[in-house]
Amino acid sequence: MNNNSTITTISSLKSHSFINYGIKTLTETFTEKLFYTLFDSNAPLEQSIEELEILFKEIAAISFKKTNISHDLIWKQFLEKLPRVLDQLNQDATFILDNDPASNSIEEVYLAYPGFYAIAIYRLSHELFLLDMQLFSRLMSEYAHRITGTDIHAGAKIDSPFFIDHATGIVIGETTVIEKNVKLYQGVTLGALSVRKDLKNTKRHPTVEKNVCIYANATILGGETIIGKDSIIGGNTWITKSIPAKSIVTNATISEVKIK
Repeated sequence: MNNNSTITTISSLKSHSFINYGIKTLTETFTEKLFYTLFDSNAPLEQSIEELEILFKEIAAISFKKTNISHDLIWKQFLEKLPRVLDQLNQDATFILDNDPASNSIEEVYLAYPGFYAIAIYRLSHELFLLDMQLFSRLMSEYAHRITGTDIHAGAKIDSPFFIDHATGIVIGETTVIEKNVKLYQGVTLGALSVRKDLKNTKRHPTVEKNVCIYANATILGGETIIGKDSIIGGNTWITKSIPAKSIVTNATISEVKIK
């Protein structure tokens, strides 16, 4: 097969697709610029917001196909949400500082905590999700996933303050609901019991009520599963049914230690 025939074959196999791969790079640039604008004390706000608007509209032109809503209006709606989101994120950062004995300053949380970064990009992408910009929001979420190892679907509903420690390996599904003062450790999964496509418009993921702490590698599944407030979920637990408030759930597996 010569080059021309190869090119023809590839072209025919791509003919069903209208993907503009450049949107990924644009979204990553937008995400970093947005984080910098909100948290760097030296960021020139007016200039940064103007640059963000240009990037936003360029991404929207590729990803948002509805013609009855202007990109100007969507940007204005998103921009109006940023002060509230920043206030939530400041609460999240303080909650992390107050609950992690390894944290030394609020600056360290903003600069060096992957859990905080994952929460920040979730909250920002969630606002895009609510504006019906699913592809844009998903690309932001996936960028944060790649950077932090934490996969939070932009459709999840997570109250503030919220604490993620260590971050790596956490999965939070689209219809998850998390109330105030919840703490998650590495490897936690808040997932679905079934992944059938016909369940798309149903609640498939758990609800975690306020003041719950979920330790490493716990797996909690199901849209009807509720973790009651003030509960502690131990590491390596597997939960598919609701847990009453003020419960302590532990893995009953006993580790045997023998002397060599």
